[in-house]
Amino acid sequence: MNKNFDVLISEEAKSFIKSLDVKIQMKITYNIQKSREVTDNKLLKKLTDEIWEFRTRYDAQQIRLLAFWDPGIKSLIICTHGFVKKTQKTPSSEIKKAMEFRKRYLNK
Repeated sequence: MNKNFDVLISEEAKSFIKSLDVKIQMKITYNIQKSREVTDNKLLKKLTDEIWEFRTRYDAQQIRLLAFWDPGIKSLIICTHGFVKKTQKTPSSEIKKAMEFRKRYLNK
């Protein structure tokens, strides 16, 4: 299949994924790969002008990986970190954390 973009996963996001059950890890990987091939807001959704979220639902758990697009490489999205979503809305603290990561990344 055609890949529309590449995904770079930070060490923090990798550690989060590895801390999850193997079946959840597989579902996250599948959803990221699928989002690279098709446009689907159920898999990759825009939260703010800069921050997006990869979305995975497994059983009753809502898993989120926050990410942003590299402005220098339009076809690259960087995953900052992940969390298990426990509320209806994505917590502003998680969005802020992703924005801080983006700021550090862009200042390199």
